[in-house]
Amino acid sequence: MPMLWGSLLVTLGSVLLAAPLGIGSAIFCQYYAPPLVGGFYRQLIELLAGIPSVVYGFWGLVVLVPLIGKLQPPGASLLAGIAILTLMILPTIALTAQASFSEVPNEYLQGAAALGISRWATIRSVVLTAAKSGIFTGLILGTGRAIGETMAVLMVCGNVVQIPTSLFDPLRTLTANIALEMAYATGNHRSALFVSGLLLMVAIAALVGVAEVISRKSIYG
Repeated sequence: MPMLWGSLLVTLGSVLLAAPLGIGSAIFCQYYAPPLVGGFYRQLIELLAGIPSVVYGFWGLVVLVPLIGKLQPPGASLLAGIAILTLMILPTIALTAQASFSEVPNEYLQGAAALGISRWATIRSVVLTAAKSGIFTGLILGTGRAIGETMAVLMVCGNVVQIPTSLFDPLRTLTANIALEMAYATGNHRSALFVSGLLLMVAIAALVGVAEVISRKSIYG
C-alpha cells in the first residue's frame, strides 16, 4: 500500500504541474511567439522528449536532490520525484497540445476576430474547446508515462517504504520496488512483484485505451 500511494502521489503531482506548463507553453508558441522563437521552442521540447530517463535521474540526483536537501534533508523525496517526472512528461503534453491547436480550422479564428473577440478570449472559448480531445489525450499519455517510469524515480525519491506525509519525505514507487527487488526475490515475494508489474501494465493499457477512444472520437465524431 505505501508503494501504491507513492506511485499515485508522484504521478498526480507531476501531471498537475506539467499540464498547465505544457498547455500554456503550447498556446504561447502557437499564437503569441514569433516564428523564430516558436521553432526554437519546438526543437527544445523535442530534444527533451528524446533524453533517456536515466539522464533525467542522474541530473536530479546530482543537482536537484542537493538543492532540496538544503531546504529539508535528505533531499531525495516526493518533491524531487514530482519535479523530475514533470520535466519528463512535459514534452508529451506540450507537443500533443500544440499539434491539437494546429488542427483548429483557421475559419474559427477568423470568425472570432471578425466579431471583435480578443485573442485570449478566442483561445479560451474557441481554441481550447475545439482542441480539448487532443489535450486530454496528451494528458492521459503523460500520466501513463509517469506511472510507468522507473529509473528516474528510483534515483531521486529515496526508496523508503512509507506513505509520505509531506513533499520532503522519501518514498518508494511500485516500479522502483520491482527494479530493486526482482534480482533476489523468490517464491511468494517474486510472485508479488509480478502482480505489481501486472497491475502497472493494466493501468497503463487502460490509459492508452482511453486515449485511443478520445482520439478516435475527435477524428470521427
